[in-house]
Amino acid sequence: MRDPAMISDEPLFNPLSPEFRRNPYPAYHLLRERDYWHQSPLGFRVATRYEDVAFVLRDRRFVKGFVESLEARGTDPNEPIYKFLGETMLLLNPPDHTRLRGLVVKVFTARRIEELRPRVQAIVDKMIDGFIENGSMDIINDFAFPLPFSVICEMLGVPEGERQVLMQRSLFSGRALDPVPMTREELGGANENIKLMQDYFLGLCEERRQNPGEDLITALVQAEEEGDVLSSEELVSNIILLFLAGHETTVNLIGNGLLALFNHRDQLDLLKSDFSLMPNAVEEFLRYDSSVQISGRTASEDIEVGSVLIKEGEQVITALGAANRDPEVYDDPDKLDITRKNIKPMSLGGGIHHCLGAQLARLEADVAISTLLKRLPNLEVDDPENPEWRPVFTLRGLISLSAHW
Repeated sequence: MRDPAMISDEPLFNPLSPEFRRNPYPAYHLLRERDYWHQSPLGFRVATRYEDVAFVLRDRRFVKGFVESLEARGTDPNEPIYKFLGETMLLLNPPDHTRLRGLVVKVFTARRIEELRPRVQAIVDKMIDGFIENGSMDIINDFAFPLPFSVICEMLGVPEGERQVLMQRSLFSGRALDPVPMTREELGGANENIKLMQDYFLGLCEERRQNPGEDLITALVQAEEEGDVLSSEELVSNIILLFLAGHETTVNLIGNGLLALFNHRDQLDLLKSDFSLMPNAVEEFLRYDSSVQISGRTASEDIEVGSVLIKEGEQVITALGAANRDPEVYDDPDKLDITRKNIKPMSLGGGIHHCLGAQLARLEADVAISTLLKRLPNLEVDDPENPEWRPVFTLRGLISLSAHW
């Protein structure tokens, strides 16, 4: 009997396929219709329906099983890149996750994030002032990347004169989070780059011990010095996590959102005619082409999800991008609709691991996209139908997006 998740002898869920990485959504639709709890030959289940994805993300019996997933695919969890990831709140379970998240959650309250709006606006305006006379730019590298990078550096307290060393996007490719093992060459590069970041932030922590500031690194250093709250390794690993998460996915949200608008000209015109639609548009950008495509969990016991039994120890990949386009939840899900009602995208996760910086990402995308379209009313993307996607799967984003005005 043929595997229901195969077409022309090719698996529908193949994160290594260039075609899949360019556009995973047709495959998601077929998986959802034919095999919505797909058992991948890579050794994990793939959940594609909205209700199943939401259940797994919110049910505490589904835990993070990062080390186990690495070992299952023959990968050494002691490789520097994986050891770093395993020490972050992103991949830890309670009580360690609760302890680490509790140290930083107060910085990311809705009120504190909203207070950043004038500063984000000032950064955006300064950036546009710098390139408006050029008549052209790369939206990703000249705009979408520098904005969240600058904001998170300011929050952490990275001195402006030292930011250049961290500006290379290649320092974290995202491949370490993919469900397919890295090649030895990729692994070597990832290990080298994470060591560079560890050395830099370790030095910055030492400097903050001597010269405290009004920044997040100072607050975390002081928490570490209070006792058993934070080890030195946890301190540096979670600072790097905040640095990476603080800009990596927001770059993609801005880029993917703008690309979607220029591929849906009616929605672009509608937004330009009424910028009060911007907050809802950001939710639709999150739903339509999520910056984060998957999130992994492991069943801590036998768990029945609908009519499917997930056995203890089974690894589950929740396909966030597939859930966001489930026709059982959203009418005409492959169409961008910035007036869509009741948008509840899975893009920012769920349960105890819901994205800590969700409101910051929303604010930055809101300010960035609305200001760009207001100040450059004749902005045109050069080739919106053939963008160049990054060669990773978990984090979905563009390498570049050339534009002119």
